[in-house]
Amino acid sequence: MFVKERMTSKPVVVATDVSVPEALKLMHQRHIRRLPVVDKAGHLVGIVSDRDLLRASPSPATSLSVWEIAYLLNEVKVQSVMTAKVITVTEGTPLEDAARIMADNKIGGLPVLANGELVGIITETDVFRAFVELLGASDPGVRITMLVRNQPGELARLTRAVADSGGNISALAEYAGASPDERQILVKASGVGRDALVAALTPAVLQIVDVRET
Repeated sequence: MFVKERMTSKPVVVATDVSVPEALKLMHQRHIRRLPVVDKAGHLVGIVSDRDLLRASPSPATSLSVWEIAYLLNEVKVQSVMTAKVITVTEGTPLEDAARIMADNKIGGLPVLANGELVGIITETDVFRAFVELLGASDPGVRITMLVRNQPGELARLTRAVADSGGNISALAEYAGASPDERQILVKASGVGRDALVAALTPAVLQIVDVRET
């Protein structure tokens, strides 16, 4: 799965000379939390989040009048509060790499470039939706988590056992175990009952950690 498949194409952007109140209003209208900032030629020059804009707003404890606050805010432009050193990805970036970049840098979104031009934006929400889909959260079936040995052939044994029981795998994921010698495998399967799936998989694993019908 790649960024191109999950990004929002033609993202809402804002110019450098737009005021903070205008940018906030645009975010509220479009239900978004960040805006790529472009120059007059349409080139990406920064990114601004709702947090950046709210940080630029006066404290409620200020002694200024509402008219003075409105005037001062309209004088503050996006260019002065945006992040200029933008971390970006391309359409061909694997989705897991985009997720890692966001997590490592503690950011919620990445502009997407193609040949140097802004073509989209990928956000943490897009990644969460993909995660939900990959784990089959919306699909009915039996969800079973197992502890297996960290060695070649274990996954093949599990999938064969599911197939032999008449089950059809709708989701499969692998996680680190408590030690380097172990791995946790999550399988979600349809077309097979809970007891039949547990009976088929028990001989092939070290331990059944959790099983539930969804």
